[in-house]
Amino acid sequence: MSQRARGDARLHVVVTAGPTREYIDPVRYLSNESSGRMGFAIAAAATRKGHRVTLIAGPVHLETPDGVCRIDVTSAREMLSELRAAFRAADAVFMAAAVADYRPARRLAGKWRKKDAGEGRAVLELVENPDVLATVAKSKGARQVIAFALETGQGTRRALAKLRRKNADYVVLNDASALNATRTSVTILDEGGEVRRLENQTKGAVARALVGLLRRR
Repeated sequence: MSQRARGDARLHVVVTAGPTREYIDPVRYLSNESSGRMGFAIAAAATRKGHRVTLIAGPVHLETPDGVCRIDVTSAREMLSELRAAFRAADAVFMAAAVADYRPARRLAGKWRKKDAGEGRAVLELVENPDVLATVAKSKGARQVIAFALETGQGTRRALAKLRRKNADYVVLNDASALNATRTSVTILDEGGEVRRLENQTKGAVARALVGLLRRR
């Protein structure tokens, strides 16, 4: 626990946002549809509450909220490196980024051309990325960790399993309709189950509710 946190209600909040990109060659990559809006909304809401915010953002086209320290990254490994550094001095982290689970085993130096693929099909070998959330949360101490889970079918069960497996305090459950959208429906869960359900809310409204989970030290 930091000296700042003991004597001041102002917390250092770290937020991850957006997708990551895992390059196959100089022009192609593996990624996803995450817009980063949820993470940016959390960063803005936390700043308005008077907290100090570090925002670690994957490749997105969004303006940095006023008063937020932004760090741009591309890959999962870059995000992990920056998150590790920021987490050391943090009081809480919102893991809103959609981090790629896998990356190409080999990044080609030149463009991958059709003639290199063979007889009408290509095989891309993938290797597992480090688990960004689990890596930092395993030694969280008194810090709060709020995870996100995008699930379809049996989502609550899987989200709770993720919370326990990754040592989070809360997990925010949503589905694929949240991707690249301005509104979302989420279920906030803790170890005991559902804490709160928010239906068809703006991401700003959800962000304010999530920042309200932060406890003063």
